[in-house]
Amino acid sequence: MFPDGVYAAGAFEPVRDFDASSNGRFVQSKDKATGLPLWVVEVIDADKTARSRTVKVKLAAQVQPVLPSGPAGAPFVPVEFTSLTVTPYVTQAGRLGYSLKATGLRAPGRPSGRPGQDGREAAA
Repeated sequence: MFPDGVYAAGAFEPVRDFDASSNGRFVQSKDKATGLPLWVVEVIDADKTARSRTVKVKLAAQVQPVLPSGPAGAPFVPVEFTSLTVTPYVTQAGRLGYSLKATGLRAPGRPSGRPGQDGREAAA
């Protein structure tokens, strides 16, 4: 999906369940397969020919995922996603859209897993 690499442009945020949230009450979306809370991070595709340079990737996890450490002073963190899936859908405007979802993330070149609260790799 990201042959030239991808960079996280911010931290993971909870995904809002728009159907369950009301009257100023925020309800976090849950993954349909696992029941775990869903989190999303905006990423920048390093492919210069990409149609859309920024996309959002969802990840299901019990606690808010933590990005791996990036290069000192860099505004973006290079990441790799594990088990990334693409789900196409038709938007309300009748256009083709897609949703990206991963089971974990890591620093490029690191073993599979998802950084834990202490920044070390944890099993996805």
